[in-house]
Amino acid sequence: MALTADQLVERFNAKQPPTGPLLGMKVICVDIERQSVGMTFTPGESLTNPRGTIQGGIVTAMLDDCAAYAGIVALGEPGFIASLEVKTSFFAPAYPGLLHAEGRCLKMGKSSCFLEADLFDSNGKHLARLTSSAIPLRTNQTPKLVPASRTT
Repeated sequence: MALTADQLVERFNAKQPPTGPLLGMKVICVDIERQSVGMTFTPGESLTNPRGTIQGGIVTAMLDDCAAYAGIVALGEPGFIASLEVKTSFFAPAYPGLLHAEGRCLKMGKSSCFLEADLFDSNGKHLARLTSSAIPLRTNQTPKLVPASRTT
């Protein structure tokens, strides 16, 4: 029996990839029909560069997670999303604090999928966009997940 959107949000937030607590990740909403997710991240000062902005690789990691979650929703069965290629376009600097992300699966196939995710600050300013091609891995392998941080 397929999980509902609310059940997916609960499951995604109960346990996360090991990077989830570091990035302050929280899944806010899932839209199964649109194959999309809404998330928040709260990166801290420890993830900044010398300028005081969130390091670009960290922004990419947040968006990669968001896009992968949308891919998992689109997959509709147990499995993983393995990135083949990612491209991040940076529009404005991201600063520590609450950030919002929206991820979408643009196309899910048997051997490849195409994903994208956008990052916004708390005022709605568009900070970055990631596009990704990936491999959907359909498997019952148990994922390595950790309890979600309760501070997010």
